[in-house]
Amino acid sequence: MMLITGANGVVGRQVMNLLLRDGTAVTAVTRGLGKSLFPGNAKVVGGDLFRPQWIERVLQGVEAIQISPRATGPGLAELLKLAAEQGVQRVVLLSATTVEYPAGEARFAAQFKSAEDLVTSSGLKWTVLRLADFAANALAWAPQIKAGDVVRGAYGHAATSPIHETDIATVAVEALRGSTPTESVYTLTGPQSLDQHEKVRLIGAAIDRTLSFQELPPEQVRHGMLAQGLPEEVPSRLLGSLADYSERPGPTSRTVEDLLGRPALTFADWAHDNASAFRP
Repeated sequence: MMLITGANGVVGRQVMNLLLRDGTAVTAVTRGLGKSLFPGNAKVVGGDLFRPQWIERVLQGVEAIQISPRATGPGLAELLKLAAEQGVQRVVLLSATTVEYPAGEARFAAQFKSAEDLVTSSGLKWTVLRLADFAANALAWAPQIKAGDVVRGAYGHAATSPIHETDIATVAVEALRGSTPTESVYTLTGPQSLDQHEKVRLIGAAIDRTLSFQELPPEQVRHGMLAQGLPEEVPSRLLGSLADYSERPGPTSRTVEDLLGRPALTFADWAHDNASAFRP
């Protein structure tokens, strides 16, 4: 049995589907969402992992846990303690490349580093996956692309190597099963550094349209996001990182290819896989 926190997230859902497809039993932990949103062969448990004492009985028979720090929050230390007491063998943490390659406000990287420290000192066999920005973050552009041919945002020349969620999930599944060396930290990125102009162009190619990126002042973007009702943390995370990536591109690694024995999926692959999300 594998336990997935943040099971309704981009990566959690992919991990769950890969495990279920191969016949592995999965418990999906989520907060306040109906079971109908998950595959019928998954065991779905609703609860608040910020206060995880309730999960002790759920951990019985669990072999490995995937941890999303945003799902566990301040409850991570207690969750790891309960997991060790219940005989869980392995833990896989989804962290961020900013721990090693700083970008954006230091407080956000510090949150991931704190989670890493808790996991590596938990007494469980552990794997830390430091992730580049998700290709799926580009879904935030979908409303603009459905409405027209211009994507407006800040820091058009900010460059990262976005990673396809399928690659993250595939590596995570291998780690959950113990097929990769434990007590290891892996930096996972996509295979190619792209700025925002190039990402938009590739989405356009996937949907047979000519799209362009128009740069706006960062504060205008911030005010627009806040006006949509997004919490302050969201534009702060985004704009702080983009500002730094416009000066210094994010890292690019070959770790996905080394671990999986095949090339990492490209942003063009992701755009093709998700083309329907950008069509009116």
